[in-house]
Amino acid sequence: MKSSSPKCIPVVSTFASPFDVTPPSSDSTRKPLSLWPGMYHSPVTIALWEARSKIFESLLDPPKDAPPQSELLTRTPSHSRTTIFYPFSTDYILREQYRDPWNEVRIGILLEDLDALAGTISVKHCSDDDSTTRPLLLVTASVDKIVLKKPISVDTDLKIVASVIWVGRSSIEIQLEVIQSELEDVDASPESVALTANFIFVARDSKTGKAAPINRLSPETELEKLLFEEAEARNNLRKKKRGGERKELEHGEYNKLGGLLAEGRIFSDMPALADRNSILLKDTRLENSLICQPQQRNIHGRIFGGFLMHRAFELAFSTAYTFAGLVPYFLEVDHVDFLRPVDVGDFLRFKSCVLYTQLDKVDCPLINIEVVAHVTSPEIRSSEVSNTFYFKFTVRPEAKARNNGFKLRNVVPATEEEARHILDRMDA
Repeated sequence: MKSSSPKCIPVVSTFASPFDVTPPSSDSTRKPLSLWPGMYHSPVTIALWEARSKIFESLLDPPKDAPPQSELLTRTPSHSRTTIFYPFSTDYILREQYRDPWNEVRIGILLEDLDALAGTISVKHCSDDDSTTRPLLLVTASVDKIVLKKPISVDTDLKIVASVIWVGRSSIEIQLEVIQSELEDVDASPESVALTANFIFVARDSKTGKAAPINRLSPETELEKLLFEEAEARNNLRKKKRGGERKELEHGEYNKLGGLLAEGRIFSDMPALADRNSILLKDTRLENSLICQPQQRNIHGRIFGGFLMHRAFELAFSTAYTFAGLVPYFLEVDHVDFLRPVDVGDFLRFKSCVLYTQLDKVDCPLINIEVVAHVTSPEIRSSEVSNTFYFKFTVRPEAKARNNGFKLRNVVPATEEEARHILDRMDA
């Protein structure tokens, strides 16, 4: 009996190769491998990096001792303003790539796209279009705020509009608005803005690694001038917070500190008598770990900041879910700090906890989550914080409606260090 050979199912790449020359021509050049990012990312992020790499291609191989940009340019917000359009209503495949279990857009993937778009705009603003000077290295320094104003449906077309709103000596702030409307003419009216975000990037000299000056910004319209002033005020506040030493607690804050610690001490000393509606902060913790893979890199060869935010968001969501016992609903990113770069091959640990709850609004109780990312090096017994993320959630209304007896627990610290940290975040 003749045995049949097993069928072979071929596997092909869904991406074009950086070594392919398309279309073939005598003057075509392949894209340098150093401008080819990892394969993990969303279609929007890939498209944005493609646009960004085109800016870099002419700047990739400047002369060996290429000088930095000698003369700063003055640019307007409109110079780098960019819009990304998501045709969810007609593109079924795109819709499926972004759909979550509640038929809304996956926030984690959207965070990646926001970071990629903000980075592309910062590159546009800071580029001097001169292939004889060395390009700047722009890295995400922090996320000032991301606020979800209304649910984002995955069945309705979406667009993100973003531009530079402020420039300092070596830092730049990008504001992004996610806009969605049932109307065909999707404009930026207050009712159609579903999410707002502010990203801050810093410029580094690609040779020395030191802070580098960037092109100036000249706001034109009254709104652009107002946004510039507001961003300037936020920057001054950040500097003040960074420069200030740990403040002494005032009398009222001592009372708050004592109140936070009182219930925690009962948990430690008399656990059988502790308030059943409270829980220790340490008992809300979750953690996950990963080895950073090449597929998660950006065009600079380091781990994409949007990927880190995506992973932190997923852990924060899980933490809120296990704490509340009902499906959580994302409200905002309070703040994100990018303290050190994360490289391919790094052992990264994410640790989360419910920092505190706000129960004064019965219809919308708030769950404040902290996620801290650590780059861990077992060989040298080292662990450094690379990122801190602060998220705010509530509970999905439909989940709460099905559970009439739902009530969030109060989170209490067990140590003075935890209590002070909670007070600092409340103040922030």
